Amino acid sequence: MLPQSLIEEIRPYYEAQDPGHDWAHIQRVVASATHLAEKESALLQIVIPAALLHDIVNVPKNHPERVRASTLAADKALKLLEKHGWDSQYYPQIHQAIIEHSFSRGLAPTSIESACVQDADRLDALGAIGVLRCTAVNVEMNAKFYDPEDPFAENRELNDKKWMLDHYEVKLLKLQETFATKEGRLEAQRRTEFMRTFLKQLKTELY
Repeated sequence: MLPQSLIEEIRPYYEAQDPGHDWAHIQRVVASATHLAEKESALLQIVIPAALLHDIVNVPKNHPERVRASTLAADKALKLLEKHGWDSQYYPQIHQAIIEHSFSRGLAPTSIESACVQDADRLDALGAIGVLRCTAVNVEMNAKFYDPEDPFAENRELNDKKWMLDHYEVKLLKLQETFATKEGRLEAQRRTEFMRTFLKQLKTELY
């Protein structure tokens, strides 16, 4: 469905990214977004390019400009789509879906297409792949696995910039509450349960 020339141009960019935002991440998000779109009767002409290009500008999570990343990505996405001849009638919805996918922006989706992209990206932060991505991203940010004195923050403030394990309580275990599509919510619940099981197992290994 997407022009091969577009994929050939953008793939090297994603392959240069960290494992949490690489080409494999894009493939998973596109697949999940497509599945959700088919369940919700959303327009694939909007969902697929938005999912493909949602991270085309990737600002590190600890960068002060992080909140602008999705807007920068949306702007660049339209330039790329125009270059490769994508139907311009879908540009406004694609642009909005890319902006709204961002967790740091805190925006609710304003269309079912945007909801599919947002849910697909958030699904990739959960489950087994979410455990891998959490580790990869936090290593990139120089965070340690956990506080050896209090791994599960039972007697201290959470600090996910310093301790990787804290990120589960700060964000990941709460993500399921933000899903906008029925299918997305069900899958988010399943993946969150896996993460809770992972954390229970980890606790037995540390105490």
